Formats: sequence, C-alpha cells, structure tokens
Amino acid sequence: MNRTCSFCKVEFLIRDEDLAYYEKISPTLAGQKFLIPPPQLCPWDRLVRRTANRNERFLYRSKSAKSGQEMISCYAPDSPFKIFTRDEWWSDDWDAMAFGQDFDFSRGFFEQFYELQLKVPRPPLINNKSDNSDFCNFVDGNKNCYLLTAANDNQDCYYGTLMANNKNIVDGMWMMDSELCYECIDCHHCYNLRFSQSCENCSDSSFLLNCRGVKNSLFCVNVRNKEYFIFNKQATREEYERICKEIAGSFSKYQELFQRFNTLKQQFTVRKGSNIVASENCTGDSIYHSQNVHHGFDIFTSKDCAYLHDGLKGSDCFDVCYYDRVQFCYESNSLMGYGYRFTNFCRDSYDLFYCDNCHGCRNCFGCVGLRKKEYCIFNKQYSKEQYEELIVRIIRHMEARGEWGEFFPIQYSLFPYNESIAQDFAPLTKEEALMRGWQWREKTSAELLPQQIILPDNISETPDSVCHEILSCVACSKNYRLIPQEFAFYRQMKLPLPRKCPETRFLERLALRNPFKLWQRQCQKCNRDLKTNYAPDRSETVHCDECYMEGIY
Repeated sequence: MNRTCSFCKVEFLIRDEDLAYYEKISPTLAGQKFLIPPPQLCPWDRLVRRTANRNERFLYRSKSAKSGQEMISCYAPDSPFKIFTRDEWWSDDWDAMAFGQDFDFSRGFFEQFYELQLKVPRPPLINNKSDNSDFCNFVDGNKNCYLLTAANDNQDCYYGTLMANNKNIVDGMWMMDSELCYECIDCHHCYNLRFSQSCENCSDSSFLLNCRGVKNSLFCVNVRNKEYFIFNKQATREEYERICKEIAGSFSKYQELFQRFNTLKQQFTVRKGSNIVASENCTGDSIYHSQNVHHGFDIFTSKDCAYLHDGLKGSDCFDVCYYDRVQFCYESNSLMGYGYRFTNFCRDSYDLFYCDNCHGCRNCFGCVGLRKKEYCIFNKQYSKEQYEELIVRIIRHMEARGEWGEFFPIQYSLFPYNESIAQDFAPLTKEEALMRGWQWREKTSAELLPQQIILPDNISETPDSVCHEILSCVACSKNYRLIPQEFAFYRQMKLPLPRKCPETRFLERLALRNPFKLWQRQCQKCNRDLKTNYAPDRSETVHCDECYMEGIY
C-alpha cells in the first residue's frame, strides 16, 4: 500500500512484509491485541526523528546536579535536564522511582513523558568499561582513546566515529579490526593505511578507493590483490619507495597528491551499486554477513530486518539504529536487548514500551532512568494485573490522539536539533528548525584567537611545543589543539599536521559517504535493475555486482 508522509508529503510504499511485521510485534495485553499501525512518516523522516534524540560530539564542561562535581557532559550547562556524574547515576543512593507520577488522561502522552524526562536525573555520557577515555561518548571498552563516538573496544584511537576493535587510528569513520590508519573511511581489516575509503585487507598504502587485498600501493581505484600498484598501473618497489620518501611528512606534497588522486577518481568513475558482502536478499549499502535486510545501511550479522542503520547482531527489527545484539525491536534508538517498542538509550531489558534510559528492566511503559524494575508505568510500581489494565487505557487514549505507534516527536528531543546527529543527516538552518517548532541552541561565540605559530611544512621540523599552541582551522577559523598522543602518531606515521579542526575533518569525511537513501536505477552497462544509494544525478557510473567485477584491476 502507498501512503503520503505526514511531514514531507512524499508518497512512500508500505510493503506487505511491513504490515505483517507490525502485526507480529503488536502486544497482547489483558487478553486484547493492540495493533501497531503503519507509520505516518516515510523511512527518511523516521530516521531523522530517531536521530534527533542523539548527541554524540558536542561535549561540555558542567557540574553535577547532585554534588556539584565537575564533569564532561553531552548536555550543555543550561540544559533543562538534571545530570549526575556517571558514578553518581549508577550508585544506589538514589531511586528513579521517587519521581513516579500518575498518568493524566486529560493530556497527551508525549507531553507528560517529557515532563518526566525533565525530572529524572541522567548520566552525562554513555561511556562504559573504559580506561583513560573520558572524552568519549556512546562507547564501551575503550582504552587510551580521545573524542571517539559510537565506538567499542578500541585502543589508542582519536577523533573517530563508528569504530570497533581498532588500534592506533586517527580520524577514522566506520573502521573495524584495523591498525595504524589515518583519515580512512569504511575500511576493515587494514593496516598502515592513509587517506583511503571502502577498503578491505589492504596494507602499507595511501590514497585507495574501493580496493581489496592491496599492498604497498598508491593512488588506486577498484583494484584487487595487487602489490606495488601506482595510479592503477603496475610499478616497481623502487618507484613506490621513492614516492613515499618524497612525500613523507610534507603538507605541501600531500596537498599536491590529493589533487592528483581526485583527478584519478574522476577518470575511474565506475562504482558498484551497493556494497553487500556475504549476504542474502539484502538491499541498502555496507551490509555484511546478513540475511533478509531491507533498506539497511552499515549493518553486520543481522537478519529479517528493515529500515535500520549502524548496528550488529540484530534480528526481527524494523526502524532501529545504533544497536548491538537486539531482537524483536521497533522504532528505537541506541539499544541492546529484546522486545523494545519506541525506546531510547535502553540496554539489557525486555519488553519495554516508550521508555528512555532504562537498564535491566522488564515490562515497563513510559518510564525514564529505571534500573532492574518490572511492571512500572511512568516510574510507578504496579502489580502485573494493574499494569496491564492501566496500559490498556493508556494505549486507547494514545490511539484516540494519534500517538500510539509513533516515536517521540522532535519538539520533545533531549537535544537542540543542531547538536543532534539528525543535523548531520538532514541539516537545517536555525530558521527552518524553529519554524518547525524544534529546539535550536545558539553557540556562544567564544573569542577566536589568532594562531601565533607558523606550522612548518614537514612534521620532522615541528617541535614538541606545538601541543601547547592554539591553532586556527583554515576552513572555519575555530581554534583547536593537538594532544601529545596525536602528535606522536603523526610523527610515527610521517604525516603532516592537520590544518583543520576535528569538527571540520569529521564533516568532510561524512560528505564522502553516500546518504542512507535508495534510488531505483539500472546498471549502466547491462541495464539490470538495481537499488543504490548513488542518486540518479551523480556523476559516477553505477554497475551491478557482475559488471563491476569485470572492470576491476
């Protein structure tokens, strides 16, 4: 069936498989089944709505609402929410149940839920089991890391996002099982790689795009299992070593070669319609070892899922993002567990509905900040029978108001729109966001200090004292610093110092990735139908898998 998106007014398809799924996950309470209706928003606007509740990179120094202790937080000091330090939030000397409230049937659900969110304390960051990695958010098990987001089990990595099981990576995006890499995107099982994108099992190389099994090579596109390849042609070891020696540590030399690499990419424009590896019956991009995934992006080891991105080990999940080991979940963000419907930041729980930041809980509805609780509604305890009876009434109330089956509205987001990652996917101006009734945070214009040092062209000529200098981004003029570990990495790798701030570098990497959207196109060689996230107006030549493989080197 076709439906018109209530927000963007664009028509979108609701498949028979989608309708079957909505019925499958609809709960039965007190002997009655409450059907989850088809969504009112198109897949893209549902993605934006979910991600508007997630701030990864904007961090502040603030003070605990409990003790006044200083901390690093993703909530600004003037945020309306109560923020405790991580240790305080996880301690046993306070109870989120103390903030419980009755449901008011004269008002809407979302308005009341937001009021509960304002009362219940929150942790400043999502940062678990980490060692010397305080300035990281949405992370788990990292050691000696700095400004990582959405990253698990990394060591000695800085300024990266969507990273897992890496060592010594700087400025990475979607990196897995790699080591000693710089400015790399979508690279897996790589070693000693620089300025490369969409590569696997590559090593000791620079300036690669869509390469596999490449070693000791430079400036290659669509190359497979080659060594000493330069500009997509066979070279010698001596030629490779000569170029590496000439560019080592030089900013001007690297800038010159950037231009040559961009020219090469324009010459070799053939791209595979989608990167789907060891998977069956999948549509989307960057899908690995998965089955029956529809409209998925950056997905690992998942099956029977649709409309999702950035996660691993999911099954029977629709409209979820940033997940790890989840099953039977719908319209949820940043999750780990089973049976979530319409949740935000919940882990290790079971059968939650419209909950936020709940951990180790079961059978809860409309709760915030609970730990190891069961049969709770709006942070109040009930018996199983009372719980089901009251939920029946609340769902009927939500159905009458058009709230049941929809995720939390953006106007009740935890963050201003321009600090959420929704701004990365769907950037808006301040005027556009405010016109829609969404929050916006005016950035306090800290005085921009002039850069006092002239950076030498070569890293070998740069003194250690550069780590004490205030630098100025050549793109946006924002000030930034180099941390000593970062500087040591550049020296080890013989890389020039970055002339741009971390945020500008992040946005430039993000711009190199395709959007989480699909278009129906035809292979430009054999005319086979395909779905791709290369828009029809893109300059690249898009091929199906078979035709693409015929053109690799």
